[in-house]
Amino acid sequence: MALSKDVIMQNMQRFGGAMYTPVILFAFFGLTVAVSIVCKNEGLLGSIAAQGTLWYDFWFVVEQGAWTVFAQMPILFAIAVPIGFAKKEPARCAMESFVIYMLFNYFISAFLTLHGSAFGVDYSQQAGPGTGLAMIANIKTLDMGMLGAIFIACCTAFLHNHFYDTNIPDWLGIFKGPAFVVAIGFVVMIPMALLFCIVWPAVQHAIEQFQFFLKTSGILGVWAYTFSEKMLLPAGLHHFIYLPFMFGPAVVDGGIQAYWLGHINDFMVSGQSLRELFPEGGFALHGSGKVFGLPGAALAIYMCAKPEKRKKTAALLIPATITAVLCGITEPIEFTFLFVAPLLYLLHAILSATLSATLYAIGLSGNFGGGLIDCFVQNWIPLFPYHYATYLMQIGVGLCFTAIYFFVFRFVIQLKDYKTPGRTDDGVEDKLFTKADYKAKQAGAAGATAAAPGMKLDERDVKARAFLDGLGGAANIKDVTNCATRLRVTVNDPELVAPTGAFTEAGAHGLVRNGHAFQVIVGLSVPQIRERFEALMTAPASDVDEVAVGTEKSFAITAATTGHIIDMSEVKDEMFSQKMMGDGVAVEPTEGVVVAPADAEVTMVMEDSRHAVGLRMDNGAELLIHIGVDTVKLEGKGFELLVKMGDRVKAGAPLVKFDRDVIHAAGYQDTVIMAVTNSAEYPLMKKMTDMDAKAGETLVLTF
Repeated sequence: MALSKDVIMQNMQRFGGAMYTPVILFAFFGLTVAVSIVCKNEGLLGSIAAQGTLWYDFWFVVEQGAWTVFAQMPILFAIAVPIGFAKKEPARCAMESFVIYMLFNYFISAFLTLHGSAFGVDYSQQAGPGTGLAMIANIKTLDMGMLGAIFIACCTAFLHNHFYDTNIPDWLGIFKGPAFVVAIGFVVMIPMALLFCIVWPAVQHAIEQFQFFLKTSGILGVWAYTFSEKMLLPAGLHHFIYLPFMFGPAVVDGGIQAYWLGHINDFMVSGQSLRELFPEGGFALHGSGKVFGLPGAALAIYMCAKPEKRKKTAALLIPATITAVLCGITEPIEFTFLFVAPLLYLLHAILSATLSATLYAIGLSGNFGGGLIDCFVQNWIPLFPYHYATYLMQIGVGLCFTAIYFFVFRFVIQLKDYKTPGRTDDGVEDKLFTKADYKAKQAGAAGATAAAPGMKLDERDVKARAFLDGLGGAANIKDVTNCATRLRVTVNDPELVAPTGAFTEAGAHGLVRNGHAFQVIVGLSVPQIRERFEALMTAPASDVDEVAVGTEKSFAITAATTGHIIDMSEVKDEMFSQKMMGDGVAVEPTEGVVVAPADAEVTMVMEDSRHAVGLRMDNGAELLIHIGVDTVKLEGKGFELLVKMGDRVKAGAPLVKFDRDVIHAAGYQDTVIMAVTNSAEYPLMKKMTDMDAKAGETLVLTF
């Protein structure tokens, strides 16, 4: 039974990842439709938006294009879903799925043309809402929405995975690959179309009854939906409840978002409450907890942090909270407390559901499933002049829940002494490896070949390699997909997977384990990381240890001198330890030579004291190399400057020689400080500390 549940979980994980491939387009097109509707509203913009003006004509054209994904949703799902399911050649599988889906609909059309009445379908009527018929690529067929398309796409992916590489005689070589899969699909779709003609009218009736039940479930239904969606999110299964409501037939044909956008103009001129106009929209209030609730939770976590750790805690929470509030992507902030305090997440789900139900009770409805951007563009801007009282109450109730979140989270964190960010004990976290370990290995600290000084690195390449290692290496990976924020991986042996701490140290927000199915919570960069992850899986073994060339701002800096690397906060000079000159690292030297840590331009030299040099790296980073603490008082004694301002230096080129004995005899420390003075421009800068380094070879900073 355990194995059966594990297999089911693996398939559900793949399905969730595959479903997100087309859904990722809806945010842009939904916002574009909403903006177009606003720009055509004469009541908001005056005569410039009147029909017949150039302004109106322009936005009319834009709006028609913006309806593309909603008007062709079944075709979009038929093409996109196989991309996540195909084990090889996903692009060819997408093409096969499109053809087979068209075959399926043509066969249904043929059966209904001949014997529509026998199936209980009046095929003579015009396709449209309520008729049970729809037009798909100019084919009048059964109205199955995205459900039928997803089913056929899954069937195609199954055929593709089993028959794409089938060996057939050379004289039939023209039928290999996609042609063979489509040929099999042609045969399979005939009985499949007949089966759907028989059963789908009954399914349509059941869907209509289910829609009626949900519409009449009222406040309790909204609460239950929001709570379920939130509780399924950690396991990555929220797509199963979210998609049928937002884009499928769960409560309204075509989904909540498409219906809402298509009827905004009608809602503008009605005096009824939004809830009365569109009761189904209550199921799209689940984003309210993202906009109003999570800021209160984040503030509570910050206030509960130790005073000396609040600055770092804020640096963690602020971008995660902004992402949740603006875009509706909540994993980064939610996973900061989910694994260390599951009770907080349960309370979050309860409060979020209660907020949605409360807003529905005061008459609110609409498309509030995303973040603040969706709130403004798809709701507040077009409808505020007509429903301002409801929206003002929404904001008032929402801010009350912000306060409720804050007090509840703060009370529980302090009561249970949860080790949320900023409250962890000092010490080394239990983990398999760290970013420092990994990058030091790349630099040659563990005996491997040293990375070239000044080489460009991509943070996403480093993460992909760390995640692959943490999941047991390429040989342990069975398949990999992704959704909006998660790398979804099925492994052969779960015992080879590293502890969660290894993934969080590598930059993940968390790790979800379900038997052989794992989800690495990455964030919005997951598509790029998956691409690199898969490239590493297929790369020759000799290439896997190399870090790929990355983006413009990705860069690596090596140690400026040989010695032991410490964090900037450990420097015994408040100006540097408080990072007034920027963040970075320092070296407790064992040699008396400072070298260029990367290719750079010399932008500053202290000609009198000769104890400091400024460099501008090729990626724009400005590095101050400061030798010793208070050594300016030596007035140049014990220092030999080897470069001048304006020089162009290569990585490893000597910059300054210094006599450690002279510095020590004068009572000063000889710590070599490497401060990135514009470190604020590099939020992804990573530091490798607490290790021995060799000048010009060992990586100590990456951007």
